[in-house]
Amino acid sequence: MQPIFKYCPNCKSSHLDFSQGIKIKCSDCHFEYYHNTAGAVAVIIQKGEEILLTVRNKEPQKGFLDLAGGFIDPDETAEQACVRELKEELSISVDESGLRYICSNPNTYLYKGILYNTIDLFFLYRDDDLLIHNFDSMELKGFVWKKLFDINLNEIAFESQKKVLSLLQKDLSSD
Repeated sequence: MQPIFKYCPNCKSSHLDFSQGIKIKCSDCHFEYYHNTAGAVAVIIQKGEEILLTVRNKEPQKGFLDLAGGFIDPDETAEQACVRELKEELSISVDESGLRYICSNPNTYLYKGILYNTIDLFFLYRDDDLLIHNFDSMELKGFVWKKLFDINLNEIAFESQKKVLSLLQKDLSSD
């Protein structure tokens, strides 16, 4: 594990042990911090034969294509996080009951020099009448609609999303 603290948050000692995987332990006061996996959601929005991809306007992976989504807040279900993130990023309201769970994939997310391990939960949301009029320009540079087989996986921001989109492409090509 990479050092994410220089000093113990409890006693301010610099005697920290980072050698135990996700656990950081202070040799002086025995404070322990577990840098656990963070939950995140990603929504594959389908309209007809096309998938919505957002264009990231922030690091990490600024300018790359992404699926709408984000981190799950405390006391929030994955489905509630999907609804909230779609409202925040794309100004759209979706019915939670229309979300269909696809799968999960582990991922990493480097943010301000700290590498977070995430578990990304993927959902499908289909709406042939969906219109997007606005988006959060701080988070997104824009968005594009693409057919699944026209998506270049090298343009996708995160490995977990590449895996899921690749899996969907393979599943559809074997039908």
